[in-house]
Amino acid sequence: MSTSKNNSLRIVFMGTPDFAVETLKSILEANFKVVGVITAPDRPAGRGRKVQESAVKQFAVKHHLKVLQPTNLKEEVFLEELKNLDANLQVVVAFRMLPKAVWQMPEYGTFNLHASLLPQYRGAAPINWAIINGETETGVTTFFIDEKIDTGSIVLQKTEKILPDDSAGTLHDRLMELGAELVVETCKQIEAGTVTRHTQDESMELKPAPKIHKDTCRIDWNASMEDIYNHIRGLSPYPGAWTQLVNDGKIDQMKIFRTEMEKAAHNYNVGKLVVEKKSLKVAVKEGFISLLELQLPGKRRMQVNEVLNGLNLEEEVHLR
Repeated sequence: MSTSKNNSLRIVFMGTPDFAVETLKSILEANFKVVGVITAPDRPAGRGRKVQESAVKQFAVKHHLKVLQPTNLKEEVFLEELKNLDANLQVVVAFRMLPKAVWQMPEYGTFNLHASLLPQYRGAAPINWAIINGETETGVTTFFIDEKIDTGSIVLQKTEKILPDDSAGTLHDRLMELGAELVVETCKQIEAGTVTRHTQDESMELKPAPKIHKDTCRIDWNASMEDIYNHIRGLSPYPGAWTQLVNDGKIDQMKIFRTEMEKAAHNYNVGKLVVEKKSLKVAVKEGFISLLELQLPGKRRMQVNEVLNGLNLEEEVHLR
């Protein structure tokens, strides 16, 4: 695979959320030609159901890039529009699964950025699952797309440490920047004709990263202290780990975003909410999980001291 300076890259970029915007921005800053941007259709969102454009569309429009928003990637009209853009490379970041007719269209193929060290954590939520599972290292991978999800040949990888107090949000932001750098490096190699491909090694035990559902987010207070801590930070800030607050015969759903671990012996039942002057602690098997940031139904996200000011808790209050 080689290109010459008379046949430099003409890139179609595909992506939807903020994570993808950083990469598109870096591609433009590296002076690559972006001939089109494919993103999700505008959708109603929020309480007012106001129609919202994707983060990638907003960025693309601001930078006068041609935008396509197909509902069906197999439609003849879309495939014809895509072909007419005359791209020789497609770059995909946080988009959806592509049909073969799309990913095999350009001369130099279609590569994807994935927020894990493939083949580990294939799937929709690699950042969340790496933290939930207590990993201390992850990274980003560029790979050429094939028929299956996240299985194509690897081009480049970069590693990133997961810090003990990282949340999915803080790790997301670092991987977003690291990933943008990796995509630019991959584009440069493709343009220079120096790109290499490595088949993914599937001989190891693989950990998946499936889509996060509401049930996934429920906290199991009977799990180990460390598992509970990792579960909460791995789902923070979005979609948020949740539990049921049982107080004065009333059951409310509560989201928890930030906690600390406190190893200690105690005689409380697991899930008992211990209320002190300036703290809320949940009794778990090896001690307590201190709640630092949480959200009650119909309220905004709050620090624990704000919550304590306006919350009346009875003696038997507990989480389940």
